[in-house]
Amino acid sequence: MTYLQVLINGLALGGLYACIAAGFSLVWGVLNIINLLHGSLIVLGAYLAYFAHQAWGISPFVFAPAAGLALFLPAFLIQRTILERVMGKPVLATLILTFGLNLFLDNAMLYGFKADFRKVIFDPPLGLLDLGGVLLPLDRFYATVAGLALVLAVWALLRTTHFGRAIVAVRMDREAAALMGIEVPRTYALAFALGAFMAGAAGSLLSGIFPISPVASSLYLGKAFVICVLGGLGSLPGVIAGGFALGLIESFGTLALGPELALTVAFVLLILLLMFRPTGLLGRQGFQ
Repeated sequence: MTYLQVLINGLALGGLYACIAAGFSLVWGVLNIINLLHGSLIVLGAYLAYFAHQAWGISPFVFAPAAGLALFLPAFLIQRTILERVMGKPVLATLILTFGLNLFLDNAMLYGFKADFRKVIFDPPLGLLDLGGVLLPLDRFYATVAGLALVLAVWALLRTTHFGRAIVAVRMDREAAALMGIEVPRTYALAFALGAFMAGAAGSLLSGIFPISPVASSLYLGKAFVICVLGGLGSLPGVIAGGFALGLIESFGTLALGPELALTVAFVLLILLLMFRPTGLLGRQGFQ
């Protein structure tokens, strides 16, 4: 029964973790930028949800799309005015720039919100779902369902809309896409903004489960990186697979070695996977 409970706990985080990594994978796959700002955007989305709950009583699971939309336009402007200047430059240039932006946002949140951990408190509590002796916290269930729904919505957007196919085309061949009439800089900016939308939405979902603080941004960035590489760059189904894989790895790693080593186990398994399958579980050419 203990192992079944751990299995349920891991699966209950899978959709949420996929939502955390989807925006990171999108930006990395389309723009070829390892966006070190992603973790701070997640935390900012969590704070937006926290204050919306404090002021108006809105559930963070309902507020998630609004948190994402609040970050969409600022991210679009950041890409068009700042990141566009280093597109096509060596990867170190984009790493340094996004690292600097991350430091700025982290310190701005520390100044404005302080480093104290905060959490959305549900009144009344959401409670537990009893599955024949196995308990599933409803807050995790709602978060993983909402996160999975958001990831699938983005997947459908990329596969069925002109905007989405333009992103895929730019990802596969920038020069050919430009020759076909696609405005590449604008598509890059929209892809970056969509990644920020997913980060903000993921942060909103997180705020109902875990305490939030600006000092936690690097933790979420690390999780996004592991999920993205586990699942395979350029694959939203891979992000879903990687999210559930990390949830299970963390749950069973916590049972075996304790919570302080759970993420370490994930990184060790990531290294082993890269030795034998560098593309990840479902990696493929093109962002699909």
